[in-house]
Amino acid sequence: MLSTIIPFIVLIVVVVFIHEYGHYYFAKRYGVGVTDFSIGFGKEIYGWNDSSGTRWKICWIPLGGYVKFFGDRNVFSQNDQEELLKKYNSDEKEKLFILKPLYQRSLIVAGGPLANFLLAIVIFFFIYTFVGKDFTPAVINEVKKDSPAYEAGLMKNDIIVSIDNQKVKSIMDVSKFITMSTDEYIDFNVSRYEQEILFKIKPDLVVSEDNLGNKINKRMIGIQIGAYNNEINHVKLGPIKSFYYSLNEVYFVSISSLKYLFSIIRGKGDSSQLGGPIRIAKISGQVAEFGILPFLSMMAYISISLGLINLFPIPLLDGGHLMFYGFEKILGRPLSQKTQEGFFRIGMFLLLSLMFFATFNDLKDIGLF
Repeated sequence: MLSTIIPFIVLIVVVVFIHEYGHYYFAKRYGVGVTDFSIGFGKEIYGWNDSSGTRWKICWIPLGGYVKFFGDRNVFSQNDQEELLKKYNSDEKEKLFILKPLYQRSLIVAGGPLANFLLAIVIFFFIYTFVGKDFTPAVINEVKKDSPAYEAGLMKNDIIVSIDNQKVKSIMDVSKFITMSTDEYIDFNVSRYEQEILFKIKPDLVVSEDNLGNKINKRMIGIQIGAYNNEINHVKLGPIKSFYYSLNEVYFVSISSLKYLFSIIRGKGDSSQLGGPIRIAKISGQVAEFGILPFLSMMAYISISLGLINLFPIPLLDGGHLMFYGFEKILGRPLSQKTQEGFFRIGMFLLLSLMFFATFNDLKDIGLF
């Protein structure tokens, strides 16, 4: 149990701290008062006050965190400022979030997701610079008879050039691109006798196991991949290339995640792969057993997911706040409090529905359903 709980807590605390520190950094930069910086929810376990009056604390439920601004009930655009401002003197008003220019409020809110993306970039940069990145060309060693690849016309010794217009630079890219594909057909571009040929392959959805032994619905086309000329090309990259490939990985994961979510909304995606805290805890414990590098990689992917989800235009999330600021910019004034409360209820319903669905998948994954 501890082997699962401890890695999960470490992962969540780091990712959440970075997210909240993004809000905190921009708030302090623009002179907004911060009364609380909390990791977790519920009763405080341990805390202290810094010289500026911010209460830094750790609470019992480590499934999130928050930064509370001076004088604010929330960070939505406020349309009842006059009543609120009567409570504060001129010095205190300088620290109020709601009196800051729109661009500053937007940066403060966007700071959390931006920090999550930055954390992922830093982790990938570290791995590519000090450990290296694989650039081994992928060649097909075997095509299983009557498989989707066999029926489409793929052959042994074909060199995979690209999948769904994404260049395959490593053996690792093949399974990643197939797994992240959401279309009915996957475009395979291969090199055969120095000629490039395009194939459209409809994968089979097969109940399989991932590298950790967890059951998943996996897209399979029926090929075995090997290294071109049996030569492994693992390279430590310089700073510029490491940064480039780190940005590229964050971009790829973000776009692929969005495509996957949209495919679920359209009713075409595999919703059984959506997971919540229980699945993250289970996988983080499994990954931690393989060492620090796989664990750091998982932390990077979770950080990207947290940053991306928080940008969704749903009230209660950072993206919901940014949506209200967008309306404020267009209209020249904040939305009415009644309208904001209506959006708030919709956002609450959507988030609770998502949490319920993810938790149901988690419980089903561990055999309780």
